[in-house]
Amino acid sequence: MKEKLVFVGAGGFGREVAWQLSCVNDHNDSYDILGFIDDTPELKNKTLNGLSVIGDVEYLINYPKEISAVVCIGNSAARKKLVEKLKANPLISFPTIIACDVQYSDSVQFGEGCIICASSVLTVNINVGDFVIANLDCTIGHDSVIDDYVTLSPSVNVSGYVHIGACSEIGTGANIIDRKSIGEYSIIGAGSVVVKNIPANCTAVGAPALPIKFHS
Repeated sequence: MKEKLVFVGAGGFGREVAWQLSCVNDHNDSYDILGFIDDTPELKNKTLNGLSVIGDVEYLINYPKEISAVVCIGNSAARKKLVEKLKANPLISFPTIIACDVQYSDSVQFGEGCIICASSVLTVNINVGDFVIANLDCTIGHDSVIDDYVTLSPSVNVSGYVHIGACSEIGTGANIIDRKSIGEYSIIGAGSVVVKNIPANCTAVGAPALPIKFHS
């Protein structure tokens, strides 16, 4: 029997993930896709790209049967908060979704609830935590560790032996050279080049990337 599945978040990224999963489903037909979950009142019962918005988060929390949820929220902290709320319902599971053309070796370990988007490449001996998003065209090099709830925007390049702390967000087109670390809850600006370790709870931009502000 196919798993019932919903996409949590009907914004642009949610619709992109739905499209990518339709390709996966064409190959193995694993999921019975029910539609979107979204709290935006004006989206209720609307149809987006062929899928209906079937309810809000409370509807999903109270769903009485086993169901899979793909949490399509780009902001790392917001995604973490939402997942913690959804886990109040033990019948909800969180599959890891990997687009059809992603390349990765058998030595890559994925946690639950990850979304790995089209054209991404993950090489060898990589540890990807829970609820990580790697958006379109990302690369992750050997022996890197990507902690829980990290968001990699499109075309991020992560070199070997890199460690990215939990809930960090890496902007579009950023590059992280080998053996560097980024602290938890930090933000790396689009197009930045990380050549030195970045501390936790800061925003860093530029080439080389330097902290411009700290936040709690």
